Amino acid sequence: MRRTIALAAAATALSLTALTGCNDDGAGTAAPTASPSPVPASTTAAPTGASTSTTSTSPVPGAFDPEQALAAKRAPYSAVMSLTSEVAGTPAFTSKGRVNPHAPFTGRMELRSVDAPGEEGVHTEVVLAEDFAYSRDLTKPGSGWAKIPRSADEDQADYAKYAALLLTTGPSARKGMEDVAGTPAYHLSGRLEVEQIAAIDPKTYRSMKGKITTFDCDQWIDSQGRTLRFEQRTTLRGQATVNKITFTEFGDPVTVTAPTND
Repeated sequence: MRRTIALAAAATALSLTALTGCNDDGAGTAAPTASPSPVPASTTAAPTGASTSTTSTSPVPGAFDPEQALAAKRAPYSAVMSLTSEVAGTPAFTSKGRVNPHAPFTGRMELRSVDAPGEEGVHTEVVLAEDFAYSRDLTKPGSGWAKIPRSADEDQADYAKYAALLLTTGPSARKGMEDVAGTPAYHLSGRLEVEQIAAIDPKTYRSMKGKITTFDCDQWIDSQGRTLRFEQRTTLRGQATVNKITFTEFGDPVTVTAPTND
């Protein structure tokens, strides 16, 4: 595997949405604090290295307190999850599919590298059932499904806990209400230490430890505490890497079963 694809795969491995390990089950509430009044849209300039999202910062209706949103009980749901990993400002890896972003994290997605001249592309379909993951190589017609065990800690990451962790970093994390594709959302932003995620996301912690020490992230949540958008930024092997994730088209949970090689 050549350098660009290797970097893309590494960036995706460090993504906070590791495909077999992110759930949003409502357990991640912030530490108790005095509940603030709903925060208006932020007018503070983004810090250096912050997200370059074009999300509107004009005032929007439906303001809410992010801590209350995270504490809300959420019924299980599914959503279309899209991820793009960029290396040195160039898209290098994408994945998209409908998932159940709660414990257990299940779904079906396609993963694809953005081909570069002279490089062998990656195009894989992944099915995440409760007990096993299955993958097949879509670059090879007729390729069968490979069965891969899922480890016991692969459902420990929780977006709500990441949002709660951002809130503990101080008032600067609260960027205020913004509009995300027509939905009122609260924008959280900050820099996290890798050691801070050891308890809430052990799989990603193991991937990051020894490679980086900090990473920047931005997160947008709706009034039900569901993540609408998440961005992670760091430097990996000397190159800037960005993982951009969105959750859209929320609906009822989907049933995911093991695929067959028929």
